[in-house]
Amino acid sequence: MSYTTPLRDIRFAMKELAGLDEILKLPGFEEAEPDLVDAILDENARFVQEVVAPLNVTGDRQPPVWKDGVVTATPGFAQAFADYSAGGWQGLQHPAQWGGQGLPQLVAAPAAENIQAASLAFSLCPMLTDGVIEALLSVGSEAQRRAYVPNLIGGRWTGTMNLTEPQAGSDLALVKTRAVPQPDGSYRLSGQKIFITYGEHDLAENIIHLVLARLPDAPAGVKGISLFIVPKILVNEDGSLGKRNDVWCASLEHKLGIHGSPTAVLLYGAGKGEVGEGAIGYLVGEANRGLEYMFIMMNAARYSVGQQGIALAERAYQHAQAYARERVQGRAIEGSAGPVTISHHPDVQRMLLTMRALTEASRAVSYVAAAAHDKADHHPDAEVRSRNRAFYEYLVPIVKGFSTELAVEVASLGVQVHGGMGFIEETGAAQYYRDARILPIYEGTTAIQANDLVGRKTLRDGGAAAYASIAAMRDTLKALQVEASRADAESREGLCLLRDHFDQAIQAYQDAVDFILQHAADHVRAVFAGSVPYLMLAGVTHGGWQMVRAALVSRRRLAEGSDDSFYRNKLGTALFYGAHILPRALSLSAAVRAGQVADTAADWAGVA
Repeated sequence: MSYTTPLRDIRFAMKELAGLDEILKLPGFEEAEPDLVDAILDENARFVQEVVAPLNVTGDRQPPVWKDGVVTATPGFAQAFADYSAGGWQGLQHPAQWGGQGLPQLVAAPAAENIQAASLAFSLCPMLTDGVIEALLSVGSEAQRRAYVPNLIGGRWTGTMNLTEPQAGSDLALVKTRAVPQPDGSYRLSGQKIFITYGEHDLAENIIHLVLARLPDAPAGVKGISLFIVPKILVNEDGSLGKRNDVWCASLEHKLGIHGSPTAVLLYGAGKGEVGEGAIGYLVGEANRGLEYMFIMMNAARYSVGQQGIALAERAYQHAQAYARERVQGRAIEGSAGPVTISHHPDVQRMLLTMRALTEASRAVSYVAAAAHDKADHHPDAEVRSRNRAFYEYLVPIVKGFSTELAVEVASLGVQVHGGMGFIEETGAAQYYRDARILPIYEGTTAIQANDLVGRKTLRDGGAAAYASIAAMRDTLKALQVEASRADAESREGLCLLRDHFDQAIQAYQDAVDFILQHAADHVRAVFAGSVPYLMLAGVTHGGWQMVRAALVSRRRLAEGSDDSFYRNKLGTALFYGAHILPRALSLSAAVRAGQVADTAADWAGVA
């Protein structure tokens, strides 16, 4: 099935909810006129629909091939990546001085989302390269930036992040890869890394690995981890490529989904290169601060993975909607002369609207987060920068955790809409379900995001960011109350229900934050037993907030006489979110506040 970029909803969320016009006025973005942004979105849509989207099924059915340490990508991927690089897509949000375009994250985010929707497997390579660029620009030396960043932005080289080892998954304190200092200031690395996305491929001339490893005298635990640049091919002083480094792809993982993305097992120091035994690497920043530095890359990746959830949900929704409008089965529940398409059946409509509402709400939250990031970096007022930094950091685990969990739900509903045909690979619905399942796992599981949301983002600041969001939500609720009070009879019932459910969701959210703050000191296990429900509660409520704001904008446009069906459709989706999604907040809040019982139940049930 073909893919159509949802440009109308993207533009609506960017302009009406994330405040694009305000972002474009920030220092540093003066040249990014609205017409330029529209042109970028239009060209991005053309590129992903014509070049990338056709590769989605190809990547699933013809995965990369490994032979003697060399990986050949899925047919068509190399040319698509060359076109991607030539189009300047890798550099959208990176500084112009390094070859990028210096655009706001709010502009780069939808462009990335669309590429991810077109082919999730293809998009992982540029996503990780973005992370390497961010890390080097933040903590790399001037010489390292000059040597690597322009070629990464230009697409001649790609980047990876190397954290995981067989014995060290989420617990990076167990990392064993060694880095031994050399007389010339370089290091020789030895060890094994697993789950390295695009760790080996033939899309680019070189691969720049960022690797976590330990120095011989490093302290134990996470405080003894350093970060190293390890090129697949060494870079000479004049910028040309030199000898093959001692980095060897031992195998590719056989995965449930994202088949088109090569996930490599990499051996450092196996004596397979042209430099002798031990991969040559270069320290980034200070020794023993590697995990801190890697978090720059990981946080960028976590936001991007959240966007992948939104992108995949959009693709699954479009697929299911197209099928439902074509599949004739059964008669209308109220009676009809003959069979109707399944899109007329109430429960199929419920599933399709759930898919659409979750996708559009999460997209809006992610764009609002991107705008906060832009303000945190570029607003001239220090207090505004600080407030938006806290808001963005609070939203990142929500964007990552909630959006990826909903991707699994939406993809599963997509299979259900297809009925038995959804279980058949040829219809395509199953691929989205398989691809979605990794998203709540990599770059930190949902529980890791939830623990971060509880510990670093709620307890550390005494709930300040959470309470600030709740206060802003209550302001929006007041506006909704006014709108509901003056609505016509046709709209009043739906708006009143949206108002009531949003009010209840806000209170449920506040009750959960109160519980966490009150009981973290004396019942820490009880608090963390409800961490994932808390994250999902935050996601449901923040999504509801943006859908209420969307409903208010749509109501205003319709009142002004617009006959654009988009606003009526958006209003209908928002009302459905209020009726079917927002009520989840009550049960999720109850689960958070039942943490002590949940912890006791786990003990009694003997699951440990």
